[in-house]
Amino acid sequence: MTDVPMFYYTTLAALLFSIGAVGVIVKRNPILIFMSIELMLNAVNLSFITYSRYLHFLEGQVYAFLLITVAAAEVAVGLAIIVALFRSKREVDVDAASLMKE
Repeated sequence: MTDVPMFYYTTLAALLFSIGAVGVIVKRNPILIFMSIELMLNAVNLSFITYSRYLHFLEGQVYAFLLITVAAAEVAVGLAIIVALFRSKREVDVDAASLMKE
Protein backbone atom coordinates (compact mmCIF):
# COMPACT_ATOMS: atom_id res chain seq x y z
CA MET A 1 0.00 0.00 0.00
CA THR A 2 1.45 3.34 -1.02
CA ASP A 3 0.78 6.66 0.60
CA VAL A 4 -0.69 9.47 -1.43
CA PRO A 5 1.58 12.53 -1.38
CA MET A 6 0.42 15.51 0.65
CA PHE A 7 0.61 17.68 -2.48
CA TYR A 8 -2.43 15.90 -3.95
CA TYR A 9 -4.56 16.57 -0.91
CA THR A 10 -3.56 20.22 -0.66
CA THR A 11 -4.15 20.71 -4.38
CA LEU A 12 -7.60 19.15 -4.08
CA ALA A 13 -8.38 21.34 -1.07
CA ALA A 14 -7.26 24.46 -2.96
CA LEU A 15 -9.36 23.48 -5.97
CA LEU A 16 -12.45 22.85 -3.83
CA PHE A 17 -11.96 26.13 -1.99
CA SER A 18 -11.59 28.01 -5.28
CA ILE A 19 -14.74 26.46 -6.72
CA GLY A 20 -16.62 27.42 -3.54
CA ALA A 21 -15.29 30.98 -3.63
CA VAL A 22 -16.34 31.42 -7.24
CA GLY A 23 -19.77 30.03 -6.35
CA VAL A 24 -20.19 32.55 -3.53
CA ILE A 25 -19.18 35.44 -5.78
CA VAL A 26 -21.15 34.46 -8.89
CA LYS A 27 -24.38 32.89 -7.64
CA ARG A 28 -27.47 34.85 -6.60
CA ASN A 29 -29.51 32.02 -5.11
CA PRO A 30 -28.96 31.76 -1.33
CA ILE A 31 -29.19 27.96 -1.37
CA LEU A 32 -26.36 27.76 -3.90
CA ILE A 33 -24.37 30.29 -1.90
CA PHE A 34 -24.73 28.11 1.20
CA MET A 35 -23.65 25.07 -0.80
CA SER A 36 -20.58 26.99 -1.96
CA ILE A 37 -19.77 28.01 1.61
CA GLU A 38 -20.08 24.39 2.70
CA LEU A 39 -17.71 23.39 -0.11
CA MET A 40 -15.21 25.94 1.15
CA LEU A 41 -15.55 24.67 4.73
CA ASN A 42 -15.02 21.10 3.57
CA ALA A 43 -11.87 22.19 1.74
CA VAL A 44 -10.58 23.66 5.00
CA ASN A 45 -11.48 20.41 6.79
CA LEU A 46 -9.51 18.47 4.20
CA SER A 47 -6.52 20.72 4.79
CA PHE A 48 -6.76 20.33 8.57
CA ILE A 49 -6.92 16.55 8.33
CA THR A 50 -4.14 16.39 5.74
CA TYR A 51 -1.72 18.39 7.83
CA SER A 52 -2.82 16.55 10.95
CA ARG A 53 -2.02 13.22 9.36
CA TYR A 54 1.32 14.21 7.85
CA LEU A 55 2.54 16.11 10.90
CA HIS A 56 1.24 13.45 13.31
CA PHE A 57 -0.80 15.88 15.41
CA LEU A 58 -4.33 15.15 16.54
CA GLU A 59 -5.35 18.82 16.82
CA GLY A 60 -6.14 19.14 13.12
CA GLN A 61 -8.71 16.37 13.32
CA VAL A 62 -10.27 17.96 16.40
CA TYR A 63 -10.48 21.32 14.61
CA ALA A 64 -12.08 19.63 11.59
CA PHE A 65 -14.69 18.01 13.85
CA LEU A 66 -15.47 21.36 15.50
CA LEU A 67 -15.69 23.03 12.11
CA ILE A 68 -18.20 20.42 10.95
CA THR A 69 -20.41 21.15 13.97
CA VAL A 70 -20.18 24.91 13.38
CA ALA A 71 -21.06 24.38 9.71
CA ALA A 72 -24.12 22.34 10.67
CA ALA A 73 -25.32 25.09 12.99
CA GLU A 74 -24.66 27.70 10.30
CA VAL A 75 -26.73 25.77 7.78
CA ALA A 76 -29.62 25.40 10.23
CA VAL A 77 -29.72 29.14 10.94
CA GLY A 78 -29.17 30.06 7.31
CA LEU A 79 -31.94 27.83 6.04
CA ALA A 80 -34.30 29.24 8.68
CA ILE A 81 -33.52 32.75 7.41
CA ILE A 82 -34.09 31.66 3.81
CA VAL A 83 -37.44 30.07 4.68
CA ALA A 84 -38.51 33.22 6.54
CA LEU A 85 -37.46 35.34 3.56
CA PHE A 86 -39.39 33.12 1.18
CA ARG A 87 -42.51 33.26 3.35
CA SER A 88 -42.46 37.05 3.50
CA LYS A 89 -41.44 37.92 -0.07
CA ARG A 90 -42.31 34.76 -2.07
CA GLU A 91 -38.94 34.94 -3.76
CA VAL A 92 -35.46 33.87 -2.77
CA ASP A 93 -32.93 36.32 -4.14
CA VAL A 94 -29.87 37.78 -2.47
CA ASP A 95 -30.49 41.22 -3.95
CA ALA A 96 -34.06 41.22 -2.64
CA ALA A 97 -32.81 40.29 0.81
CA SER A 98 -30.50 43.30 0.85
CA LEU A 99 -33.54 45.53 0.26
CA MET A 100 -35.13 44.29 3.49
CA LYS A 101 -32.73 46.50 5.49
CA GLU A 102 -34.70 49.59 4.60
